[in-house]
Amino acid sequence: MLSIFDQGPPAPCPIPFNLAAHVLRHADRLSDKTALSVLGANGTDDWSYNRLNRAVLGTGTGLLRAGLKPGDIALMRLGNTVDFPIAYLGAIAVGIVPVPTSSQLTEPETARIISDLSPSVILRDPSVHCATHPHQIDLSALKAMRDLPAAEFELGDPERLAYVVYTSGTSGKPRAVAHAHRAIWARQMMVDGWYGLTQQDRLCHAGAFNWTYTLGTGLMDPWTIGATALIPEPGTDLAALPGLLGRSRATIFAAAPGVFRKMLQGPEQIDLPDLRHGLCAGEKLSPQLHMRWQSATGTDLFEAYGMSECSTLISSSPAHPARGEALGQPQPGRRVAILGPDGPVPQGQDGTIAIHRSDPGLMLTYLNAPDEVAQRMQGDWFLTGDQGAMAVDGQITYLGRDDDMMNAGGYRVSPVEVESALSQHPGITQVGAAAVEVKPDTFVIAAFYTGPQRLDDDTLRAYVQANLARYKQPRAFVHLPELPTGGNGKLLRRALPAYFKAITE
Repeated sequence: MLSIFDQGPPAPCPIPFNLAAHVLRHADRLSDKTALSVLGANGTDDWSYNRLNRAVLGTGTGLLRAGLKPGDIALMRLGNTVDFPIAYLGAIAVGIVPVPTSSQLTEPETARIISDLSPSVILRDPSVHCATHPHQIDLSALKAMRDLPAAEFELGDPERLAYVVYTSGTSGKPRAVAHAHRAIWARQMMVDGWYGLTQQDRLCHAGAFNWTYTLGTGLMDPWTIGATALIPEPGTDLAALPGLLGRSRATIFAAAPGVFRKMLQGPEQIDLPDLRHGLCAGEKLSPQLHMRWQSATGTDLFEAYGMSECSTLISSSPAHPARGEALGQPQPGRRVAILGPDGPVPQGQDGTIAIHRSDPGLMLTYLNAPDEVAQRMQGDWFLTGDQGAMAVDGQITYLGRDDDMMNAGGYRVSPVEVESALSQHPGITQVGAAAVEVKPDTFVIAAFYTGPQRLDDDTLRAYVQANLARYKQPRAFVHLPELPTGGNGKLLRRALPAYFKAITE
């Protein structure tokens, strides 16, 4: 049998359709229910469905009155606050295309995005770094829009552009991933295929509002089914999370593996009587961390694999736990295959994980590199760039990347982007970047460089802080007489971690 998982397509997306209208479809019926609770050490900031809906649609009115029109691109430079999802949904509600970005991006990084996208407007918190742009709407103006009359949802073809997210490209240039309104419809496959989420749940996500994992799993998906989203306030100490989860009566907790790891550095037992299970994504979950969480909390963790181009598509769930070292299986409605050069490989054989082009969650294109989409297609299959093997029951084991992309703290980062920034520093003749393991299951980015002499680490740190977002910044710098290369003179990035291990043992 070939490595193809296909149990039938999902229900078709309704027409006409609007992503924000779908997310807020329960707002009238659940008017007084808490949609969002921002958890703080001294209390909570609660948003009912009615308050959230009015803020979103008022923002939509304000954006139109500011001269924007459907199809215009709005670059989001907002902080880790509730203002982020309100502006995001407000734009989508009236057909404006938001581009959510991390508040960690530096001014040079935002300048490249502005040059790439030519946005009509920037939605801006003045405290967040951003290059200049002639049309900016600041945070105070955005907040004032919430009291305006409610806009009407702009309904239309679910295939039209809804939002854009940036992802690291293998060439070193971040790619603008364009998604259709139907992307939110596709996320319903995660509700049973990963979350086990019900309208009675209180789902807490430990990530920042402006991280796409939080935006989707932590906010949009709970609201879509009428559940309650819980988000710790900015700056919350991870050591305080168990207490917040307990006091807020969270029933599901979602985070990257690093968050679970830090939570487990405290007491051996974590008392969370309301918690049903945890959700893990962003990087591979180690079996050791999984077992430690189960032992400390008495609850299970369910892992998901995904990408910016299609969100999550393979996962374990309460209904379908992972078997052995497998990730889980494709979510119901997904069509997934393991491909070799000539198409799907026999079950049990290694290959590239691929998603069928008909998946409603698959991106529309790369706005700044449409030709790269064709390069990632093999017939009707979109190649993820990750290796895996499919068992006879459809369970898929993850076997790693087939390129040099790094993963540190749940973010995928292109080594080329890091190398490009550091190559401009005086005294560096060649540079290579790789993720290295600093302690069991903990990875950071390290930069390996050659030059006449070793450079001061603090100087290099200051340089990358000015030119790269925090999650892209190397945490270690290693001076070498030469970098490892192959017979053709090409840098062997996969050999770099061994050099780090050699100098730290």
